[in-house]
Amino acid sequence: MAQQQIFGPSTGGLRKVVTVVDEVLLELGRPVSTPVRRVAAAAVIRNPWAGRGFVADLQPEVEDVAPEIGRLLTDRLIETLGGVDRVEAFGKAAVVGLDGEIEHGGALIHTPYFGNVLREMTEGTSIIVFSDDRLAAGEPLTVPVWHKTAAATRSHYQTVQIRVPDAPRPDEIVVVAAAASGPRPNARIGDRRFDPIVRLTDLETTR
Repeated sequence: MAQQQIFGPSTGGLRKVVTVVDEVLLELGRPVSTPVRRVAAAAVIRNPWAGRGFVADLQPEVEDVAPEIGRLLTDRLIETLGGVDRVEAFGKAAVVGLDGEIEHGGALIHTPYFGNVLREMTEGTSIIVFSDDRLAAGEPLTVPVWHKTAAATRSHYQTVQIRVPDAPRPDEIVVVAAAASGPRPNARIGDRRFDPIVRLTDLETTR
């Protein structure tokens, strides 16, 4: 089945899919303790609300479009990292073209129709960290990720940057799913769950 056909009629088709892979092996010339692959997969689609002015109810298009995009992009992440067990951290993002609303991108990534697909397919339980913006074609977007089952695990707080040179066009949206196979290079600042209690008043008295 062609990729254009897996999407509902409101998308106007899938124009392209872009996958970016970043693998860090050295940090300050020192081999990283755990080589980590970070991946961002992006789907470029026509904004289903483009040219319609203010649309009060976004739900019909969300139900039609978001699950298909979620499955497509999550499959790409899992395939690129080499299996579900290789996905340790995840994130999501949307970039809206200049003729759209930020809410259009949010509608496609901030509901269960996208988020639950990404979470369940990667066997995650955490809330999915995100970014969104309205940008001209070719502008980069930084996508945060964190641990898929233990969001307080500070070692996995990191980012993936993606840029699609010809997207989003003014009437398009770029929807992104991102993942990492491990922690930041040579992470060593501990876990949020075990932080000491530090108060501003305590810091002021030690200056």
